[in-house]
Amino acid sequence: MSPSALTASAVLSRRGTERLRLGHPWIYRSDVASAAATPGDLVLVKSERGRPLGWALWSSESQIALRFVATDGNVNDETLWRDRLVTAIAYRDSLGLDGTACRLVHAEADRLPGLIVDRYDDVLVMQTLCQGMDRRRDQIARELVNMLMPSGILARNDPKVRRLEGLEERIDVLYGDVPDTIRVREGQIHYDVDVRHGQKTGLFLDQRENHEAAARYATGRALDAFTYHGGFALQMAARCTQVVALDGSEAAIAATEANAASNGITNVEARVANVFDELREFEVSGEHFDTIVLDPPAFAKSKSSIPGAVAGYKEINLRAFKLLRPGGHLITCSCSYNVDDDLFFDIIAAAASDARATVALVERRLQSRDHPVLVAVPETSYLKCLVLRKIA
Repeated sequence: MSPSALTASAVLSRRGTERLRLGHPWIYRSDVASAAATPGDLVLVKSERGRPLGWALWSSESQIALRFVATDGNVNDETLWRDRLVTAIAYRDSLGLDGTACRLVHAEADRLPGLIVDRYDDVLVMQTLCQGMDRRRDQIARELVNMLMPSGILARNDPKVRRLEGLEERIDVLYGDVPDTIRVREGQIHYDVDVRHGQKTGLFLDQRENHEAAARYATGRALDAFTYHGGFALQMAARCTQVVALDGSEAAIAATEANAASNGITNVEARVANVFDELREFEVSGEHFDTIVLDPPAFAKSKSSIPGAVAGYKEINLRAFKLLRPGGHLITCSCSYNVDDDLFFDIIAAAASDARATVALVERRLQSRDHPVLVAVPETSYLKCLVLRKIA
């Protein structure tokens, strides 16, 4: 007979037990000595000597076989998720965010492994990225309806990472009505968001506070490279004489132009361009900027791609330092987890040196506060944002 959620169990090797003791909630398949569980079970985990270690969600497919949710006492599969959702939402309420879009649940960082919940006005967008949370998808949706009374909930389960869990990629409306476009506010700027087809769940919500920071430093003529829907460009526009926004996607540039028009912003010039090529062209033609933002997509999605990512980050930052006027600011970002803080800083320092630029570090930033970082889980810290001032 297949094990049930009440009897499901797993035993860790000594290495797995030590990893858990150090605070990381993920246990890899190679560190599981034995298991009696079905996909997505909430399992009781023990050491090889039989000592209870806590409770975890079991995956039958992923190399991350166990994702811990508790390391003491008993847990209730009905009330556990409700209590964790209440805590996560209360934390976001405490932040006093100036906007109508934010992340309500940030997976492991809210002790809800594999679960993402983003709010766009009164619509919620969910992602269940592991077997355990996918099995509880409808239960989570019901709890969210009871707590928040949204007009609709969309399951945006199309990330490729679901393949690692043996889960299909699909998009479903779980509750109510989800329109094709949702208008949200970020500070004084409004955006029209396509939650079905946009990047991530519609917007890069993790950059919201970095958009605000960039606006504080922005002056004169600005460049926003890899603009997506104009997040940095539109926030900087009020403080700049002109903002040039570049992206390789025609759809992204069309969205940036539409967002600028709907906000009555007339000093943003958005155009489709290969950013690498355009930066070289700017340099050849002798153009300069007072403020530059670099927010590229992840260049290093795996460890094997790190060398290419280093080269890519160095090239665009080297060009930026050459294009930046003395006294101007460069806001440069990396969302590549595999390029850590120290490596990214070293890349920027090398780019400044090769550009013969004297540069001061003004701020080190990370993802917005609604995307919390767990100290024991480095995977929850992925976004790096440096604010730099070119002295000479």
